[in-house]
Amino acid sequence: MSIIEDLKFQYRVGGIANKMIYWNVGFFLLSIIFFYQFKSGVFDFPNWVAISSEPATVITRPWTVLTYAFFHYGFMHLFFNMMVLNFSSRLFLTFFTQKQYLGLYLLSAIFAGLSFVVSFYFLHQTSNMVGASAAIMALLVATTTYQPLMDIRLLLIGNVKLWHITAVILLLDLLQIQMNNTGGHIAHLSGAFFGYIYIKLLQNGTDLSKIVDSVLNLFSKKQSTPFKKVHVNPKKPTLKRESRIVVKDKTQQQLDEILDKISQSGYDSLTAEEKEFLFKAGK
Repeated sequence: MSIIEDLKFQYRVGGIANKMIYWNVGFFLLSIIFFYQFKSGVFDFPNWVAISSEPATVITRPWTVLTYAFFHYGFMHLFFNMMVLNFSSRLFLTFFTQKQYLGLYLLSAIFAGLSFVVSFYFLHQTSNMVGASAAIMALLVATTTYQPLMDIRLLLIGNVKLWHITAVILLLDLLQIQMNNTGGHIAHLSGAFFGYIYIKLLQNGTDLSKIVDSVLNLFSKKQSTPFKKVHVNPKKPTLKRESRIVVKDKTQQQLDEILDKISQSGYDSLTAEEKEFLFKAGK
C-alpha cells in the first residue's frame, strides 16, 4: 500500500477524532496555497474564512462562526493543537459517543466564536481569529467535568489527576488574557465553559449534540423505495439465504473486533492479515 492509499484507508476506518485531525491538517495545507504570504512569512486569512470581531461582518458571513475553527496561523499552532486534540479526543471517547463528540466540537466552536465577537465589541477592538483551540478545550473540560479524578500518566512526572492538567491549562489562559492574543484566550475560556455546561445538561438528560445530529440528518440523503409486492415461491429452499446471513454476521463480527483493537491499541497493532481484511472491507 502506498502512503496515499494508507492515509485514505486510515481515514475510512478511523473514528471521528481521527477524521477531525485529518480535516484540520487538510485545511491547513489548503491555507498554505491560498492564504500564506511568502514574502512576509505569515498567513493572511480573509474575513470570509476567519471570524471577525465586527458583528456586521459576521452577520453577512455567518459560516465563519465555524470555519475559523479549522484553520491555523502556522505549523506550530497546528502541531500543538493537534497534540492536545488527540489527547482530549481519546479521553472524551472513553465515555461518550462519536455523535456527541462531533456535536460538542461544532457547538463549542460556534459558542466560542460568538463569545469572541461579543467580547471584542464591548472592548471596542477589531481583530480576526482562527484556530481549533476553543473546541479542543471544550472536549478536555467536558471529560474533566465528567471524570475529574481520572488518573493520567505523564512522562517524567507520573500519575496525575485529570483535573490537575485542566486546571493548569485554564490558569495559564487566565493569566495571559491581557498579555497577548486576548481574543484567543477568550475563545479558549468560552469553549471550556461550554464543555462544562454541556456535561451538566447531559447529566440532567439534555444532549445538545442532538441539535447537530438533527441538522446533519436534514442534509443526508434519505433513500426511499416504493412498495413492492413480494411473490414467494414455496418450492425454493431457504437454506442458502440463511447461510448468507451467517457468513455476513461472521464477517461483521470480525470487522468489529478489528476496529475495537484499533481503538484500544492503534492501527499499527494489527497483523498483516487483519490489515488486508480491513482494506478489502473498505472497498
